[in-house]
Amino acid sequence: MSDALLEIDGLRAGYGGSQVLFGLDLRVAPGEVATLLGRNGMGKSTTLRCLTGWMAPSGGRIRFAGEDVTGWRADRIARLGLAIVPEGRQVFPNLSVLEHLRAFAANRCGAAEPWTADRVFALFPRLKERAGHLGQQLSGGEQQMLAIGRALVTNPRLLVLDEATEGLAPLIREDIWRCLDTLRQSGQTLLVVDKYVKRLIRLADQHSIVERGQVVWRGDSAALAADHGVWHRHLGL
Repeated sequence: MSDALLEIDGLRAGYGGSQVLFGLDLRVAPGEVATLLGRNGMGKSTTLRCLTGWMAPSGGRIRFAGEDVTGWRADRIARLGLAIVPEGRQVFPNLSVLEHLRAFAANRCGAAEPWTADRVFALFPRLKERAGHLGQQLSGGEQQMLAIGRALVTNPRLLVLDEATEGLAPLIREDIWRCLDTLRQSGQTLLVVDKYVKRLIRLADQHSIVERGQVVWRGDSAALAADHGVWHRHLGL
């Protein structure tokens, strides 16, 4: 029996007659921070859509928290303990910050110290100051903080972050990186999709690089930091 929290084996998927994933494999252990890296259009978003239940794969298997969740609906996978901070934030424009955090609050996995609105406000004091503001009244950075807080109050086994620092001002981006480091230190399992490789090397334990729908390189932060040829070949950096 594997001790991985997430196991993706031989994942295949596509859109219409266009195949995007060609047997992708991925592992994330409990308490680990893992990344999924690659140029645009290489299959990262499709992988996340299959993982979160928004897209049915055409082949392969996804196991999460000891269950074969291949083809499960998104809500069922979420109840098993998977939460995503989606690209583009997707906060509700007519719900306040506090309403977001109360509406999504749950502790289905029995966290000993569950995330609550108060804990999120301690993590992001800026949100506490704006607790009564509607989603549409927040800046982009504040919306991103809220999207992370909204995911955290579900108390997930695995938190997936899809381009969580994309399009943010540098100071706000640093706030997000500090948040992710705090989550790492707390033992939260993370799967991060982002382009800032230097910061990810400092944050993550393991990295997987996707190219043309397959993982073409995997290794730890020391290995990735030491091989800039991998950056040039597969990430265009």
